[in-house]
Amino acid sequence: MAKPKKRYVCQACGAVSHRWQGQCADCSEWNTLVEEAPTTVFSMKHDLSGGGRRLQFASLSEAVEPPKRATTGLKEFDRALGGGLVLGAAILIGGDPGIGKSTLLLQTAGAVATRGQDVVYVSGEEAAAQVRLRAERLGLANAPVRLASSTNVRDILTTLAAGDAPDLLIVDSIQTMYSDTIEGAPGTVSQVRGCAFELIRYAKESGTALVLVGHVTKDGNIAGPRVLEHMVDVVMSFEGERSHQYRILRALKNRFGAVDEIGVFAMATEGLEEVENPSMLFLSGRDAPLAGSAVFPAMEGTRPVLVEIQALIVRLQSGATPRRAVVGWDNGRLAMLLAVLESRCGLNFSAAEVYLNVAGGYRLADPAADLAVAAALVSALADKPLPDGSVWFGEVSLAGEIRPVAHSALRLREGAKLGFSSAYGPLKEEKASPGIQFAGIRQLAQLVDRVMR
Repeated sequence: MAKPKKRYVCQACGAVSHRWQGQCADCSEWNTLVEEAPTTVFSMKHDLSGGGRRLQFASLSEAVEPPKRATTGLKEFDRALGGGLVLGAAILIGGDPGIGKSTLLLQTAGAVATRGQDVVYVSGEEAAAQVRLRAERLGLANAPVRLASSTNVRDILTTLAAGDAPDLLIVDSIQTMYSDTIEGAPGTVSQVRGCAFELIRYAKESGTALVLVGHVTKDGNIAGPRVLEHMVDVVMSFEGERSHQYRILRALKNRFGAVDEIGVFAMATEGLEEVENPSMLFLSGRDAPLAGSAVFPAMEGTRPVLVEIQALIVRLQSGATPRRAVVGWDNGRLAMLLAVLESRCGLNFSAAEVYLNVAGGYRLADPAADLAVAAALVSALADKPLPDGSVWFGEVSLAGEIRPVAHSALRLREGAKLGFSSAYGPLKEEKASPGIQFAGIRQLAQLVDRVMR
């Protein structure tokens, strides 16, 4: 019998190597290869063309009922999910340590249980007494949630199989679970993959909505094998800065709805509070127009959010290399925008340090923010505030053109609702909107002339 070969599995991406090395060849992470027991390989060839069960094929034209959903009691959570929990769905929620994942799910469990549904909360990181203390702080001590503290998947599934299947099962977290049929410590690739498979299979067979909490790496990706995100139906990210009170629940994958919706929460002394109007949260503290400040109507799915973009220009007296610091926006896009302003508009940023910040710790990925960033930069360079009560949106091309963007009507409506009187954007998007005056801009040079004059 041949001697089994050693296998080393990357704990970040799940890649398999037959020798140990410091860096994974697939994901380039360091010190992530861990030796695991080799799998049994059968050399006998099997014919899989017989002995199985014949499948029943269906037609695409057949009428299919939409999946049944159950609301969680938290409107922002339901919005991010696409309308509520789907029975039998597996949901994976990841986020930085201490961001509030357990708090959010405990509040969700309490809201669902209070409405008469059966909820099971299994914690693998905390004892039951610790979870009760958090529930008392959140005002959920009387919620009829079935609570347990365990890390053994066999014990969890045996207990659940002994009674009726719950409506909602929360497991916190999947990296702490282990199965006695799989070799390896909890958190390894094989354990995470095997435990998640067993829990997801139970959810599909019983119709229980399953929510798994996932740890994240230093890069913000969910720890464990990448196949974990393929196994579940919904992947969500709970984001935010610890120094700010807001939290954003964002769907990264959703088999039952759109992935561009977000839920906004604010961390308070008694837990997470829903923010129905996030624009007021990100624009708080604006008393008077200041140089280097521009308001941008961002779009998160179907929800417009007004955020403030702040810029600061510092002229250098010596020959030191100027610094470019960005918080909340793409650093490469800032470099491109500065190059367009220098080449197409004649502005000089080469001898100045540029600092850009999105207020409130918000992160922007919308290309329509180009015009607002450019307005903030030009305003900071000229030390002149932009027109009071104005919003800016539009994509800037390398030729200095302001290109049209999507959902301009929603952006204008949100600005008018919050009391803004004027809006500046692409010329082709110029439309009459009640309560706000729109001015179209064709070239970036027109923006510079408008601010400098």
